[in-house]
Amino acid sequence: MTSLTLSGPVTCEVVGGVAHVRLARTDKLNALTLEMLDGLVEVARGLRRDSSVRAVVLAGEGEAFCAGLDLRAALRQQRGIATRFVPRPWAGTNVFQEACWVWRRLPVPVVAAVHGHCLGAGLQLALGADVRVTTPDAQWSVREARWGLVPDMSGVRTLTEVVGLDVAKELTLTARMVSGEEAVRIGLATRVAEDPLAAAVELVSQMVEHDREALARAKKLLDGAVTASPRRTFARERRAQLRLLARMDRSGLPGR
Repeated sequence: MTSLTLSGPVTCEVVGGVAHVRLARTDKLNALTLEMLDGLVEVARGLRRDSSVRAVVLAGEGEAFCAGLDLRAALRQQRGIATRFVPRPWAGTNVFQEACWVWRRLPVPVVAAVHGHCLGAGLQLALGADVRVTTPDAQWSVREARWGLVPDMSGVRTLTEVVGLDVAKELTLTARMVSGEEAVRIGLATRVAEDPLAAAVELVSQMVEHDREALARAKKLLDGAVTASPRRTFARERRAQLRLLARMDRSGLPGR
């Protein structure tokens, strides 16, 4: 077992190949500060370099997953906003976007366990995961319009991917609250569970039984298929399968 605690309320503990990443600013319902955004990027990049990690469970401690960006705290740090708003040319994202999109970059499955509030930036963080498990009474909302803003933490891309353009527009333009049960019905979340953390852990326990490289290639293929043409997707399928078959020929059949 290895453990990493960052400065600020983002923690990560790796147990049995599963990284348990937690938001732990419980007195503010895990509302994100600029430092927490930095922490999320830092821990995800560290996990990406760790070949022993097989899956990630992303959750919030206390009464909520994440109540969004702590806008008042952020606005007190105007220089901090400015520096984090500049995109890195090699990544194509700024810190706000990367804090959510970086989970897509990981070569392992990421499952978000959602309870309580999942609002604004918190919703965009959850959408960065591959799978989302939610309590039936969790409160989901694309909240930015209430503050005169737009989703800008990779949410425009991920939201349209998971629910489609018309539903993405409806959720964004109304900023209405959606229960966990409705979130599953419209595709915003993947499944309902009374204990989403336990369900997420059980789900990743099934995933880590399989070959790590095969899962990594499958995740990359599926993510890329959203925007690629069928022809390009088919070519990517062939290349990935040929590499896996070549490895199998050298080392034998993986798994059980």
